[in-house]
Amino acid sequence: MNQDYLDPKYAEGMPKMADASFAMDFLLSVKTGIRYYSVALTETATPDLRDALYRQMEQAIDLHEELSDLMIKKGWLYPNDVEKQIELDLKSADMALAIARMELFPIDTDRRGTFATPNK
Repeated sequence: MNQDYLDPKYAEGMPKMADASFAMDFLLSVKTGIRYYSVALTETATPDLRDALYRQMEQAIDLHEELSDLMIKKGWLYPNDVEKQIELDLKSADMALAIARMELFPIDTDRRGTFATPNK
């Protein structure tokens, strides 16, 4: 990874990677929601509330299916090919480590000469 993070030419491919990351985060949030709905269903005594929770859980399951299908079509998720998924996960981990190693804040923070300043 190039250290010149301010040069736009090095941002090529970043929007796709960001989209994949956001989609995975959303998918994990939906899965968590489904899990919470199932727990709430087992602890609810009111039939009306149980029906409402069940309908919401079904909608969350449908959303999970739609999101998974989108991610599979885009090549962001390989649920049936463990080798490809591992390769994708390792690539994502390497990119995260490379971003973490970037020197985003220079040691020399002197801004003299950078901005127009009036003469005193």
